Amino acid sequence: MAAQRCGVDKSTVLRWRYRFLRYAADHRAEQEAGLVEADETSFLESFKGQRSLPQPARSRGGRGGHKRGINAEQIPVLVVRDRQGRTADLKLARLDAEHVQAVLAPLAARDAVLCTDSAGVYAAFARRYGITHRTINVRHRRRVVEGASHIWNVNAYDSRLKEWMRRVHGVATKYLPNYPGWRRMLERYQGGLSPLLCLCEAVGHPRPQQVM
Repeated sequence: MAAQRCGVDKSTVLRWRYRFLRYAADHRAEQEAGLVEADETSFLESFKGQRSLPQPARSRGGRGGHKRGINAEQIPVLVVRDRQGRTADLKLARLDAEHVQAVLAPLAARDAVLCTDSAGVYAAFARRYGITHRTINVRHRRRVVEGASHIWNVNAYDSRLKEWMRRVHGVATKYLPNYPGWRRMLERYQGGLSPLLCLCEAVGHPRPQQVM
């Protein structure tokens, strides 16, 4: 439909999409403070659009992962969100202490309270950088710690992101960071996103009046 409205080929529209989304993807929170929630989600590895595939293609929509949890068939994305709504999401090469710490160290303020599940990578980060850490053990039905520490916000955000991304029927892994960036932009403008705001995001201006 976009190609028809613009009078161009659909491949041109797709290139435009990736060009604009690449800039929007960089507009993530640079530091988060207060109660900071972190959780990992994952997306099936995809070579969509490539002519030669290193493995047999999956069915449309990205179904067909053979293993549960994050594994070699899936790409981990770490989502970090504080109670002010500041959000960052970063694709990880691996879900291990080294890569998690590289993401969280510049992002989480040193006086923040980090709320996560019981994965050891978060505890290791908190110990190394002296950050207060609240562990929420969902398996033991411990969903809230010390009255206000939970991971409901980041879990809800993960759910919205995953549900929203179903409409694109699978994303090539090389373009994966663009789509969480798109989702962040939609949430940032709360339904008020317009073509002008998209252009402002692309040129690095958060509001139209700054472009005037």
